[in-house]
Amino acid sequence: MAKTNKKVVARKKRIRRIRKNINGTLESPRLRVFKSAQHIYAQVIDDTAGNTLSAASSLNKEIDKTDLKGKVDMARRVGVLIAEKAKAKGIEKVVFDRGGNIYHGRIKALSEGAREAGLKF
Repeated sequence: MAKTNKKVVARKKRIRRIRKNINGTLESPRLRVFKSAQHIYAQVIDDTAGNTLSAASSLNKEIDKTDLKGKVDMARRVGVLIAEKAKAKGIEKVVFDRGGNIYHGRIKALSEGAREAGLKF
């Protein structure tokens, strides 16, 4: 039997619990956030069709990385970028899926950046 990390198991459990209540539609898609140790990724997903409508990450070349102050600042810029991409596709309102992470730090910065750029949660 494979060893499992308790933190990973608990996070997967939280993701399942959150996904029971959050569902993205075409009118109000789901904004899903994934956070790794170095980078942050965001997708706007239509769950009814199973399509990713737009995506952005800290690896995108479109993000200006000059005068960066850290990972939280990068997350805010990813939030602004995903909001701009979503608005270009006609998406104004989304449902926020924090991906089992607590709403603090980089997750909070990404959502605030998306709000500043005009997305409604």
